[in-house]
Amino acid sequence: MSKPIITGLMAYGMSGRIFHAPFLTTNPGFTFKAVVERHEKKAAVRYPDVISYSSIDELLADDEIELVVINTPNNTHFDFTLRALNAGKHVLLEKPAAATSAEVKIMFDLARKKNLHLMLYQNRRYDSGFMLVKDVIESGRLGELIEVHMRFDRYKTALSPKLFKESRDTPANGLVYDLGPHLIDNIIALFGKPLTFTKTTGIYREGSEVPDYFNYHLKYPNQLNVYLTSGLLMAEVLPGFAVYGTLGSLAKERCDTQEAQLDNGMMPTDPGFGIEPEGSDGKLVIMGLDNKKNIEYIKPPKGNYNGLFDAVHHTIRNNALFPVTEEHVAWQLELLEK
Repeated sequence: MSKPIITGLMAYGMSGRIFHAPFLTTNPGFTFKAVVERHEKKAAVRYPDVISYSSIDELLADDEIELVVINTPNNTHFDFTLRALNAGKHVLLEKPAAATSAEVKIMFDLARKKNLHLMLYQNRRYDSGFMLVKDVIESGRLGELIEVHMRFDRYKTALSPKLFKESRDTPANGLVYDLGPHLIDNIIALFGKPLTFTKTTGIYREGSEVPDYFNYHLKYPNQLNVYLTSGLLMAEVLPGFAVYGTLGSLAKERCDTQEAQLDNGMMPTDPGFGIEPEGSDGKLVIMGLDNKKNIEYIKPPKGNYNGLFDAVHHTIRNNALFPVTEEHVAWQLELLEK
């Protein structure tokens, strides 16, 4: 791998601690130089050589930093991305990219003008479950697809302490902008832009100001129907993935282990990282000529968030096309802001 990319992280909260720092320190394509910590200085406990800046301005003024990871609240993404690009930094931006399609266009236009790369962090493309579903769909074993369901269910009655997620006055709020980008990006990665879509939202938690439920019905060519659902009051979690075709079906729980492993201190270089526990296989049912069900349990591949960071390195160092393209981001925002 070519020269490591010197990187700065804009925050060391949950996402910085779990989704970014472990990869920036173990992937040879990166040098984790600095992080912004406005109050408590926690990063040094695990990463004593990393500089802790007290402000974003200090981070952006560091001429050695080439890449900035923007993992701050949703409503700051637009402003902070423009500031980072104007400071001459490449940007890896957490979802959602922004609150509106208009903001996304401004961001990508500025990146082109500055000859810099703006890349969206869509780690769920590298979940073990999604990779299994993608492999089976692309194998053609299900025949012509009829219906696809993807879900992200939770049961959380309490409102989030993160006010930007719960206030109706804050842009890019609620469950639609929180979990919606994951589900929408998964489907865009598989099938591209839908022909048409309908969107349903609801507010069910006591005291909530923002949607805590959504459902999308997306229509694709050849009569393919796709349903994306997420709710915060789902007591019984249904399969995260269900795919039906003319020759069979596939069902898979959403149980990628990477987030939980990272939260418990496991590093991406540990031998068991990304491997789902026994009993979490996908169930593939193929109908025989006599309408007899042939059932096969498929072991999910190893989850690989490092694949995203490899793509970031390849994009910056070799000017390769990042897997999550500008078009993908624009299509996603059309669905989010509808």
